[in-house]
Formats: sequence, C-alpha cells, structure tokens
Amino acid sequence: MLSQLGLIGTIQDEDDVPLEASESEEEEEEPIVLNRKKKLGHGSGDFNAGFEFGERDALEDGDWPMADVMAQLKKKRAPTTLDEKIEKVRKKRKAEEKAASAPSIDTKPGGPEETEEEDKEGEEEEEGEEDAEFDSGDEEVLTKADTLREKARRKKKAREEAAETFFEDASNYDDKLAFHDMNLSRPILKAIAALGFKEPTPIQQACVPIGLLGRDLCACAATGTGKTAAFMLPVLERLIYKPGETRVTRVLVLVPTRELGIQVHSVARQLAQFTTVTICLAVGGLDLKSQEAALRAGPDVLIATPGRLIDHLHNTPSFQLGNIEILILDEADRMLDEYFEEQMKEIIRMCSYQRQTMLFSATMTEEVKDLASVSLKQPVRIFVNSNTDVAPFLRQEFIRIRANREGDREGVVAALLTRTFQDHVMVFTQTKKQAHRMHILLGLMGLKVGELHGNLSQTQRLENLRRFKDEQIDVLVATDVAARGLDIDGVKTVINFTMPGTVKHYVHRVGRTARAGRAGRSVSLVGETERKMLKDIVKTAKSTVKARVLPAEVVLKFRDHISRLEKDIYAVMKLEKEERQMAASEAQISAAQKRLSQPEEVPQRTWFQTQQERKKDRMAKALQDFDLALRGKKKREKFLKEGKKKPLTPDERAQFEMLKAQMYAERAAKRERRPKRARAMAEDEAPPKANQKASKPAKRSVFDKELTNTSSKALKHYRAGPSFEDRKQLGISNKKGGGRFKSKSRFRRK
Repeated sequence: MLSQLGLIGTIQDEDDVPLEASESEEEEEEPIVLNRKKKLGHGSGDFNAGFEFGERDALEDGDWPMADVMAQLKKKRAPTTLDEKIEKVRKKRKAEEKAASAPSIDTKPGGPEETEEEDKEGEEEEEGEEDAEFDSGDEEVLTKADTLREKARRKKKAREEAAETFFEDASNYDDKLAFHDMNLSRPILKAIAALGFKEPTPIQQACVPIGLLGRDLCACAATGTGKTAAFMLPVLERLIYKPGETRVTRVLVLVPTRELGIQVHSVARQLAQFTTVTICLAVGGLDLKSQEAALRAGPDVLIATPGRLIDHLHNTPSFQLGNIEILILDEADRMLDEYFEEQMKEIIRMCSYQRQTMLFSATMTEEVKDLASVSLKQPVRIFVNSNTDVAPFLRQEFIRIRANREGDREGVVAALLTRTFQDHVMVFTQTKKQAHRMHILLGLMGLKVGELHGNLSQTQRLENLRRFKDEQIDVLVATDVAARGLDIDGVKTVINFTMPGTVKHYVHRVGRTARAGRAGRSVSLVGETERKMLKDIVKTAKSTVKARVLPAEVVLKFRDHISRLEKDIYAVMKLEKEERQMAASEAQISAAQKRLSQPEEVPQRTWFQTQQERKKDRMAKALQDFDLALRGKKKREKFLKEGKKKPLTPDERAQFEMLKAQMYAERAAKRERRPKRARAMAEDEAPPKANQKASKPAKRSVFDKELTNTSSKALKHYRAGPSFEDRKQLGISNKKGGGRFKSKSRFRRK
C-alpha cells in the first residue's frame, strides 16, 4: 500500500538490514592529508581538487578573536611588496654578473630556444642552492667560530633605595594560590581551562585578589609573566558580579601601541568567551566607522590607544568616559612619558573621578609614582620583580664595537644572522630608516626578513607580524614599537643594533625572548659611548654575562660585501620612491573626484589641540632634542646641512642611531633632575640589612638643632634670654637694665 502511494515505510525488527562499512575502515582506506593539495582523480567529483582557501578566507580555531580586527583592515594593497622589489633587483644583478662572466652570447651552441632553456635551468639551480655571495676561498675565514668569555662583575656597595610612597605593600603574596581559590565565576574558570592555563603566575596571584576588592594598585613584574590576565580576570569578575543597568562603557584599558592593543583585545575576548561581557577595540589604522558603531552600542570594556580614543571622544556622538568605573594603564611608564603627556591629561580629565585605577608595567618611573601619589586613592604596591630585572632564563651577550669601527655594525649583524642565529630572530634599531635599510640589505643577502615600525600601514604591520609568528620569515627588524608587551611564541634571539636610551628600554627589548619560563638569548652591540649602560646592566644582572668576539676577518668580509650591495639598495629604494609618487598622484585624483561627486562639505574631525599647536609642540621637542645631543644650535644646523648634501657612510649612520638614543637619555636625565613633588606621606627609608653596619647619622647644622629642639631646658633658655657668654659674643651690655628685659621697677606707678 505504501508503495502505491509513493511512500517509504520504516524498517521493522524482522527486516534484514545491509551492513555498511564502518567509519574507521573508510579512514584507513583514505587517510586525511592536511595542508597539501589532493591529486586529481582521487577526490570526489563534486569537489574541485585544486581549490585552496585564501589567507583571509578561513581562520584557524585560535584566530577567532582576531576576526573583528581583520574585518576593519583596509583591503587596499601596494602594487608590489618590498620583498618582490628586492627579488627583482637580485635577479637583475645575477643576470648582469652571469652576462659579464660569460665570454659572449654568440658562442653558445644551438638556437635561441636552447639558450632560454639553459637560462631557466640556471635560475632554478640558483634558487635551489644558497647564494654564492662569497668565494670558496673565503670558507675557512667564514667558518671561524666566535669567542665567548664571561664578563667580570665588579663588586660595589649595595645602595638602599627609598621605598615608594604607597599606602600598603602587597608584594608578599600567597604563592600557593590557585585559580579556583580566587573566587572567580564558572564562565571565567571555563575560559581559563580552555586557554590551557594550569597555575597562576606570581603577578596574577598577587593582583587578582586585590583587584577584586576594588583597590587602586601599582604593579611591577618582569616581561612575559602574564600581566594582561592579571588585570583582565578581576575586571571580568566584577562586571559579571555587578552587571550594568544601561549599556555604557565601564572599563577603559589604555595601551601605548596598536599591536599591543590588538593582543590585549585578543586575550580579553578569549577570557570572556563564555560570558555576556562585550569588548571593543579602538586603535589607529583600523576602520573608523565600524569603531564608531561599536562605541555607540556601549561596550562594557574598551581597549584603546590614546590618540584614537581622543578622536572618538571629540567626534563620536553619545560616547563619553563619565561612567568609567575602572581605568587600567598597561605599560604605565610608557603611557606617562613625554610623548603621551598632553593626551593623557585630556583623557584623565574626562574620566569619572570615582573610579578604580590600576597601573601595570615591567619598569616604573618617577612619573608613575607621581600619578600613584596624586591620582590613586590609598594605592597598593605590588613589585614582584625589580625595575631592572630581565627574564630568569635569558642569556645576555655583548659585542664590543671599537671607537673608529662604528661602521662595522651592519657587517656584525649580517654575520650573526647568516652564520649563527638563522631563525626566530628579532633585530631592534633606533630609527625607522635604519630598520627599513636593514630589511633591504638582509633581503638582498637571501634572508627571509620582515620589518615593523611606524612608517608602515596597519595592514603591513599585522601582516609582517603574522608571517613572523607563522615562521614564513626568519628575521623581524623592528623599532621600539615592538618592544612593549608583544607576546610572540618562539623568539629565540634578540639583537640590539645599538643600545637603547635607557636600561628600562633595554629590559623591554630583551623581554621579547625567554618569556613564560622559556630560555632565550640577547646579543647587543656596544660602542665606546655606550659602555656606561653596559656597566649598569652587568651590575644588576643576576646570571653571568658573556662577551662575544667575532673574528676580524669575518667582519671585514661582510663589510666589503655590504659596500658592493650599496647600488642594489639604492635601486630598491628608487623603485619604492616611484611607487609612492604614483600612489600619491592616484590619491589626489580620487580625492578630487570625490569632491566633485559630493558637493556638500563633510565636517572635519576635531582635536583637543589645533594643528598649529601640535606642529609647534613637535618642532619644539625635536629642536630641543637635537640641541641637547649636539650641544648647540650651530652644530645642529651643520649636522642637518651636511646630512642633506651627501649620502651617509656606515660610520655616520651608526653615529646617527646612537645620537637618537642619546637624545632620549638626555631627556630622561633632565626629567630626573627636576624637583620631586611634595607627597602626602613621607618616603620611608628602607630598613638596614642584618649583616650591614648601622651608618652614622648625618650631622645637622646649629640652626636645625635649635629649630627642632623642644626640650624643657631649651625652652627655659629661650625664655630667660641670652646667657652671659652669648651676651659677650654678641657685644650686648651686661649692665643692669641694659639687657633684653627691662626691670619691673621702671613700670611701677609712682
């Protein structure tokens, strides 16, 4: 009957059911192959075997927090990348060298087709093998091993530093505290388990309980110890425990760089993945319109850089900071230095007064202490590590650069990267120009290199960072924009092209390796003018410091090779300049077309400073820096004039790099010389150690003794007037009635 109606009946108990092959047998017959193309004919007919996902078409399981960020990136790309330009110049150079070495083109046997085939084969051989940059005779020189010796540590008297002005010190934390003992909600504990966190780090054990109490705190811990989770866990718990009645922004996290903001946003989203807490990211380089729409919705947590935040405060309607309950400054010492000074004043002025403030950094400065004493209410001090402590498993090495050999720096770095440290390396330079040059130079040597600095677009910065994390490039050349807070797995070595301006910046740079208990190595090039900083680092180092010596012949070979590559570097830069000019002209044409199509004027975005004021501040600071470093206006004018006339030599480039570091060191020293602010509580002196002798009290002047002496004897002395000896010294008459006090008989009535 069912068959007549065109229906299919259900299977009864007595019916025979044909057995199907199990899933395990199917898997054994045809195993799944990941990240490889399936051969044609083996796949199903419905699926194209040649199909591949694009870079942005499919995100991996761990990349879902980055989906919002990738959606805001500008899709416009340059016609050719820098690596393509470098490869083009390299091929051209190889072709010229090959043509010069060959006797003549006509002597080759066969027709033009055979010649083309031979050229293709030669190119394939060159791509497959390493570049023949050096002769076979140089092999003995280049394979000489570097010499390593231990740096002697000079003994010096320990200086007792005065304790900072804080209401309470909570550096002695419970080291047995686990995540389930912190009174965290189940959704947060579930997210912690999903992230693979087993035990809290010391900074998390110290900060989470105090953050949950709503106390203001100032925390200092070494890089790579989990400071992001230390402030995000109490924030999320408080938001869950006390949900807001209206959709307003209640938490503000300020970070100094875009990359650090994106990283904090990614960690925060993963910790809040099982909650209803909404998190928004507002940093430069991403789409303004999508950020404005997200801010109008009133996210619970806002992670922002100062510049973009002020832009939204002045130009996004209905967005304000009046409801901020928690303010967090990540890398607080960087946020409070001169670059962000005016912006931070504007942001703190707009924030709610009744708020909890948390300051986090690996190093602390006088500016942070000033903010802690003025803005924070009864702050708690949590110093898990000292200001200058590097990671415990970091091996520090230094290479000495002689006084008249500053031009060897590029050769030394090239030798290190080609002979010793060939992958997972970060190279830090002081200027963006030198970072770009090192990218071109190392690329022409055949290394896989990327760069990260402020002159790149946000798309290029994130792309280079992603390629370095995915091991598509071996070396990342960066400025100090990458020295703060970035957590890149697997960085084995950090190389400092020049020493940074301060020890604090050195701690942040070398903190990119040896993170979260792993081992790492830092190699720093130290010139004669940078010896003082080296002494400070060796003095505070807890483990042995090594001195690496490269054979002089190796450095000389690489320096000669770099001088031969100068023409190719210039050719690559020329291609870049032409492309920039084309892009600028295209932008002008598109802007003109937009004005013609939209006759109505679009209101310009406002800023808390006028353009003239901003320009004036920048120029004043730049001129002041040059005058400080060069010791005068005339020397500055001469330096700039000579620099424009001729291309810089390797020695001059290295000198300019060190000059930039010297500028910052001069500014830091000038800030330290300023008189310190008077604080509510006097700074307590650190208690002397058990084995240390008690120092003699400092001698006080007679004036101080008299001013502070309140004993009964002193009071009686002052009431009675000067003594006989004092009268004699002062030349006061000792006759009766000639003293300070008149006799009572003169005042009697007659």
